[in-house]
Amino acid sequence: YLAKLSSVGSISEEETCEKLKGLIQRQVQMCKRNLEVMDSVRRGAQLAIEECQYQFRNRRWNCSTLDTLPVFGKVVTQGTREAAFVYAISSAGVAFAVTRACSSGELDKCGCDRTVQGGSPQGFQWSGCSDNIAYGVAFSQSFVDIRERSKGASSNRALMNLHNNEAGRKAILNNMRVECKCHGVSGSCEFKTCWKAMPPFRKVGNVLKEKFDGATEVEQSEIGSTKVLVPKNSQFKPHTDEDLVYLDSSPDFCDHDLKNGVLGTSGRLCNKTSKAIDGCELMCCGRGFHTDEVEVVERCSCKFHWCCSVKCKPCHRVVEIHTCR
Repeated sequence: YLAKLSSVGSISEEETCEKLKGLIQRQVQMCKRNLEVMDSVRRGAQLAIEECQYQFRNRRWNCSTLDTLPVFGKVVTQGTREAAFVYAISSAGVAFAVTRACSSGELDKCGCDRTVQGGSPQGFQWSGCSDNIAYGVAFSQSFVDIRERSKGASSNRALMNLHNNEAGRKAILNNMRVECKCHGVSGSCEFKTCWKAMPPFRKVGNVLKEKFDGATEVEQSEIGSTKVLVPKNSQFKPHTDEDLVYLDSSPDFCDHDLKNGVLGTSGRLCNKTSKAIDGCELMCCGRGFHTDEVEVVERCSCKFHWCCSVKCKPCHRVVEIHTCR
């Protein structure tokens, strides 16, 4: 719901927090105490949806959103690997957007990471504005995880969600990089200053998509009085903090099934020549596909004119598109 709020600065009054659908009371209270951060949370939610839809654009479940709550439909109310990805990318989106707002000076509560200072063993000077990922991660933990902790984090699903939330944040933390700027006469690198930066969010999405493909099916077990998740198949090696975990098998997502929030693949575009999941055989679940010819207009015969413009001609060509029955 936050992601669907469009206007910048749309969460600027305490009364707005009460009207935000989908938040539990403790999140509403956090919203009121952190009004200036909430627009970053909104941007993080948008970022998460966009990345999810990019990563799954060629799969039967394509991370489509609805105008109901939850915005992903009933898919995320089941303990599937799709739900695991949604929770991970969402908590990562919040951490990423809040950190970015800190570094860009948008927030009074935080700024650059001043703990990264002085010289380094590699011979460069830590300087510039290092991304304050510690603040972004801490805010994500407080705001996102509070839903599960308020229920009592001992149910299977709460444990699964908390694990995947943390795996999403780890995808940023474990891929922080060093960026540098050279200083010296005529651009020589006599000395350089460096800072720590977050990876692009596309990299975070790529990492989590790999974790989705290798996700571990788990069940609850007790170690002493502590409830933990362990691999359902004892022959599998235990998952790490960076891996995604799930409790339930996914539906095949082939047929329209509103009861389970599945939209089906009828009408989806498919690739006639591909043998992968985006190919017409797998995407259409063996139902076959329609082929249509459409005319597309492209720029062609482009020429550079001095100075300074490029002029092109419109070219028309007919292409085949394939859609699932």
